[in-house]
Amino acid sequence: MGCSCGTTKSGVVSGCNNNGACNTGGCNKMNVFDWLSNMDMPSEDKFKIVEVRFKNGRKEFFRLTDNLTVTTGDAVVVEVPNGHHIGHVSLQGELVRLQMQKKKVNNDDEIKKVYRIAHQKDLEKFEDVKKRELPTLYRTREIIRDLKLEMKLSDVEYQADNMKATFFYSADDRVDFRELIKLLAGEFKIRVEMRQISLRQEAGRLGGIGVCGRELCCATWLSDFKNVSTSAARYQNLSLNPSKLSGQCGRLKCCLNYELETYMEALEDIPKIEGPLLTEKGDATLQKTDIFRKIMWFGFNEENTWYPLNIQRVNHILRMNREGKKPASLEIDVEAEKIPVETLNSDLARMDQKFKGKSKKRKKKKSGGGGEGRDQARHNRPNPNRKPKPGDQR
Repeated sequence: MGCSCGTTKSGVVSGCNNNGACNTGGCNKMNVFDWLSNMDMPSEDKFKIVEVRFKNGRKEFFRLTDNLTVTTGDAVVVEVPNGHHIGHVSLQGELVRLQMQKKKVNNDDEIKKVYRIAHQKDLEKFEDVKKRELPTLYRTREIIRDLKLEMKLSDVEYQADNMKATFFYSADDRVDFRELIKLLAGEFKIRVEMRQISLRQEAGRLGGIGVCGRELCCATWLSDFKNVSTSAARYQNLSLNPSKLSGQCGRLKCCLNYELETYMEALEDIPKIEGPLLTEKGDATLQKTDIFRKIMWFGFNEENTWYPLNIQRVNHILRMNREGKKPASLEIDVEAEKIPVETLNSDLARMDQKFKGKSKKRKKKKSGGGGEGRDQARHNRPNPNRKPKPGDQR
């Protein structure tokens, strides 16, 4: 693809030397890859409409006339109301037919035509015309400030024939710019067209670098802006912080919709938690959900610990709660019955009682036998005070 940043007199592309941040929109903005370019199409059936890109990626369809042959990237002079303009061919062939069907553009007489391929003089004149855009932008902002109009002027685009200029602005409410148009037409000697754009389109025209480190999607490839709601952030478990969810345009980031369908498919298996899980230990509240790992973290109000549960376990606890039952805790349904220590040592206790009784009996026997021996010995001991009887041995 050719570059719309201008060419030298020898025909060599000069380039803008901005290293990816092209101000003219010709290096990388809204580029299209023609995946049908290698296919041979019958020349008589070749689609006669091409897509032409203008400043900041604006694209329109034009019809080829007089058997004109163009190549993607060529600068062409096209027909516009009350004059002509210069753009660059961005797409041709059957892909243009598909784009027209996608954008619901009818192939009728309302499509303007391509006059010719731009010459070097046309390009040089166009470069001189584009040098008026920046001074016009600054001067118009001063006029708007003097008139105290509630509008923000973001860009100015001059037509290649230097007969008309389009002023792009954004505003919250309707603006009466009739006096402004009179002042602009009298000062710059041109026909003035005021075009209101949204804040997303304004960010796309101005360009910039996003928080991801890449150029803004709206400034490079995104052309259709879809509605973005905060529910997209909720489904993806993102923090509902406006400063983090908003882009440079002040609206919600368009990239919130990129992975939303994947999250919605993954959320189909995640159970909906409308209240805390009821357990014998207490009520467990949902704290966090890992959508793709299918893990849910619950915590008790009186604890700081989170307990991870898989979705099968969560569904089981919800089923028990609907039946009026409560599991013992988040991990188990019924706690294991604790056997008292006395019951575990009952055999030892019985043995202690048994041998304790035997030891008492043995002590009694030992104490009883010793007394009889002492009485017998005392009986056989002679009494010196007793008088001898006849027959006693001396």
